[in-house]
Amino acid sequence: MKKFMALAIAFALSLSFVGCGDSSANESAGSTDQINNEASEQEHSDNDEKLKISIAQFAEHGSLDNCREGFIDGLKEEGFEEGKNIEIEYQNAQADMGAANQIAQNFVNDKADLICAIATPMAQACYNAADGTDIPVIYTAVTDPVAAELSNENKLSEKNATGTSDKLPVEQQLKMIRAFMPEAKKIGILYSTSEVNSETAIEQYKEKAGEYGFEIVESGVNQSADIPMAAADIASKVDCITNLTDNTIVSNLAVVLDAAEKASIPVFGSEIEQVKNGCVAAAGLDYIELGKLTGKMAASVLKNEKKANEIEYEVISQSNVYINSQALDKFNLSVPDDMKESVIEAE
Repeated sequence: MKKFMALAIAFALSLSFVGCGDSSANESAGSTDQINNEASEQEHSDNDEKLKISIAQFAEHGSLDNCREGFIDGLKEEGFEEGKNIEIEYQNAQADMGAANQIAQNFVNDKADLICAIATPMAQACYNAADGTDIPVIYTAVTDPVAAELSNENKLSEKNATGTSDKLPVEQQLKMIRAFMPEAKKIGILYSTSEVNSETAIEQYKEKAGEYGFEIVESGVNQSADIPMAAADIASKVDCITNLTDNTIVSNLAVVLDAAEKASIPVFGSEIEQVKNGCVAAAGLDYIELGKLTGKMAASVLKNEKKANEIEYEVISQSNVYINSQALDKFNLSVPDDMKESVIEAE
């Protein structure tokens, strides 16, 4: 609009200097300029109609990809569709915190109308980058928003943010592992020391493990390069491994699976995509549905129904048990009779 106003002023000044020139020529020129200006203004107006939605994802793996897909679907169900009334820009940090911070700052500098941040590290980066602006941050796949300092205990943020949590169904997971492995005693957990979501989940495992007769053996890594050695070491000490929604570990799932197979122990996942990729089973969430819920929350903000900090973050409590029959057979594991009707084959 500023460009249009500048052109209009320049045009008016030019008329004052022309003075007594040929009026018909001036009228013709004026008509042409008016048409051009109106076309320019209309084009600018059309662009303004589309809201800029920026999606920042911390790592590339199935559950987070599903979150992104669900988020876009949730927006669409609420009337916000790419190419019609929103423009979507997507960037992935590839599990690099430096890249995450840069992506977050770039989206803020580009004056996004709303940022969707996928996974805890990315949510923290976007939350901090957007501080002091009016850009709402809607996060998803954040295990513990309070521990990540994205929310207060009342589930509301002090800043312009809200979202959804993928808090692990830890007790259901322990119960499932016990059903599959009645004689198991030690469960191994690998995690990234830089992800607060993983530290929270491990504490939950330690709190509940004794109730099911398990001991938790944990091993933290600083970076992806540490995973092969850590995985081989922990696999030699436990009866099975269970994964968290730790982005660094899940991004290197093949390495963990290889180490576990060499030690002849199974790996349990934390959601369906890990099971598809070789874990034996998981009591996990549906990340498509998690993303859809997040998209609907974002739509409410875009419609100006509520500000982000007026919306409590939400947790999906329902979980399903997913299995990989081929992986189960590899470790001579079978589905308990009382679970056969409720498990879902991950395909």
